[in-house]
Amino acid sequence: MTLNVKFDAVALDAVAARLGVAEDAGRSRTLVVFAGKDLAIADAAKSLLSGVQEQISRAAGVAKFKGKVGSSLELLAPGGLGVSRLVIVGAGAADGDESEGSKSETDTKSNDFLNLGGQTAARLTPGGEIIVVLDLPDRSFDPAAAAQFALGAWLRSYKFDHYKTRKKDDSEKQEPIEVLLGVANAAAAGAAIAESAALAEGVVLARTLVNEPANVLSPTEFARRASELMKLGVEVEILDEKAMAELGMRALLGVGQGSEAESKLAVLRWNGGGDAPPVAFVGKGVVFDSGGVSIKPAASMEDMKGDMAGAAAVTGALHAIAARKAKANVIGVLGLVENMPDGKAQRPGDIVKSMSGQTIEIINTDAEGRLVLADALTYVVDKYKPAAIVDLATLTGAILVALGQEYGGLFSNNDELAERLSKAGVTTGEKLWRLPMGPAYDKLIDSKFADMKNTGGRHAGSITAAQFLQRFVGKTPWAHLDIAGTGMGSPSSDINQSWGSGWGVRLLDRLVRDNYES
Repeated sequence: MTLNVKFDAVALDAVAARLGVAEDAGRSRTLVVFAGKDLAIADAAKSLLSGVQEQISRAAGVAKFKGKVGSSLELLAPGGLGVSRLVIVGAGAADGDESEGSKSETDTKSNDFLNLGGQTAARLTPGGEIIVVLDLPDRSFDPAAAAQFALGAWLRSYKFDHYKTRKKDDSEKQEPIEVLLGVANAAAAGAAIAESAALAEGVVLARTLVNEPANVLSPTEFARRASELMKLGVEVEILDEKAMAELGMRALLGVGQGSEAESKLAVLRWNGGGDAPPVAFVGKGVVFDSGGVSIKPAASMEDMKGDMAGAAAVTGALHAIAARKAKANVIGVLGLVENMPDGKAQRPGDIVKSMSGQTIEIINTDAEGRLVLADALTYVVDKYKPAAIVDLATLTGAILVALGQEYGGLFSNNDELAERLSKAGVTTGEKLWRLPMGPAYDKLIDSKFADMKNTGGRHAGSITAAQFLQRFVGKTPWAHLDIAGTGMGSPSSDINQSWGSGWGVRLLDRLVRDNYES
């Protein structure tokens, strides 16, 4: 993957020396510094601005700029500084968070360098020389902060415009933004930023997969793109319909039998942890979901190209893990199908036998993702005996009703795994909210004619979907993440302006870092 911002970490004194060199003819220079509450500027940045403090004060007064997070002040051709453009980005407390010691989600005191990187990238343009002084008041230098800042900038700069034949500005066509990043310890920051690039690439890969139209990203094409991870040392195996039929995956195959596109199961293996049992990630990869015979309403059906966001997140996470050579064993399994109505499509009332041997009555063909995951979960449990399984799926509209787009739904049979995921969610900002499970909910999916039915009705829809999946994992520690609200149709944020968010890549990478690396 190509990242559209390039960082070169340099010492702060090198920035001062660089500013002492005259601008190249015809090439602009932008300097970016950060201000805290009440326009407080850190010592290193303040020394660079000694000749323009009065100009800054006057401009800030006119603009009523006080360093609030998310705000910025711009001065063009400030006298005595040797730059074409000075940008001061606010890094102080947000509105309503001015109290001593308080910490909001947008305050840099609560690990907000990620958002700060995104806010800064939004103010940068290709061309010219860009110097960013990463020095904040009341903050000691931390290489991880530089890595988070770079990650935020990379994620904010992502665009999906492959199919636009007319760009607003031809000069913006993928021209990289080159940034000289002034930091207290350039060597440490450079190493941290280089590792962070692997994570950015994984998120960008997941976003692109989610954004692609279904006429391009068929199950076969998705599997091909996943196979490109072999360049990073990931072992890849693609199971076709014949192989899946031999394994008894009639639940998964039933979903795709109404489509002309052949279903696939992609298995990705990263072996970096010696003899340790692997952690497994399973992704729902329905490249388009029409609902099948239980067809969806026409309104917003185009969004169902994103019904493979779980598989996209798993693919992106495997990219990130492999690219940074993680000392862990990680399995990624992608159930790749298309759910279409056709004379061959499965019907409500059909009964299918899953790979586990359990039978399933189809009540609603639009409750298809859990059928795909059922066989994928059985496969990974039987073949790899993982230490833990996490599945990700845009599974239910009910999770949107419950949690909106702020949290992913978390269901688990294991408190330790649930806590690890919740902690990773807090760290990355990809937050999770655990919902209940139990025998009373499980009874709602009992069937009169088979071992279970594929939907428990309108009430507790997200929970009964999780109860369904739990029947295929046995005693293996398992968690189900319902990401229907977070994986696609994402609201704009400091680090994402894309419809596909790549949600889950950073969460899974952090889970592995904190718990499964040797």
